[in-house]
Amino acid sequence: MSEIVVDGDPLPFTEGQTVAAALVSAGRVAWRTTRVGGRPRGVFCGIGVCFDCLVTVDGTGGQRACLVSARPGMTVTTREDDDA
Repeated sequence: MSEIVVDGDPLPFTEGQTVAAALVSAGRVAWRTTRVGGRPRGVFCGIGVCFDCLVTVDGTGGQRACLVSARPGMTVTTREDDDA
């Protein structure tokens, strides 16, 4: 099984999974909060229509975790205090 690095910790994933699928498989259903109200956000639509699952991938922010395929060694940073 391959691994990505999420917030500094290794996270296993199965070939073909998106970053969101890897996070949910590991039990993380929310990985950021809204700026107003601190409401938890994670994968909602799962098809890239909404922006609830935003993460930073290899230094590029604003990536929808449900659309990004997990790759070995990828670095993912979850985003906190976002708009929405």
